[in-house]
Amino acid sequence: MNAVVALALTCLLGIPVGIGAFTFVYAKGFSYLSTDPRACVNCHVMNQQYDAWLKSGHRHTAICVECHLPTRGLAKWVAKADHGFRHSVAFTLQNFKEPIEITPRDRQIVRTNCLRCHADLVHAVAVTPAREELDCLHCHAGAGHGAGG
Repeated sequence: MNAVVALALTCLLGIPVGIGAFTFVYAKGFSYLSTDPRACVNCHVMNQQYDAWLKSGHRHTAICVECHLPTRGLAKWVAKADHGFRHSVAFTLQNFKEPIEITPRDRQIVRTNCLRCHADLVHAVAVTPAREELDCLHCHAGAGHGAGG
């Protein structure tokens, strides 16, 4: 292989890998592999939610991933990867809503986790007489992110 081809291949591979590595480190990429709630404020748009969580009663018993991700197995890692990809694209392209909104799929994850933790309290009302599942967030939208939650 001649030197020109080797240099071209090095540039074609090295430049994207270098930019990717720099971006990962600059964006504090390793923090997203942890369960530390401070990772949520790597993006300024989450400051309000993080500050509200700090004032909530939930901060003593639950961190972000316990409410916003499935609890175990492959579903947890798929959701974490999905969140990471969607959030990184949205923040890189600056195409997110302010204030931020939870997606219907993510809302269902939170609802499932509400019922898991509060099963003893809500077992009598978890299903309405019409057999429709209640949406905890309908009445408790601020739970986990506010002084009352």
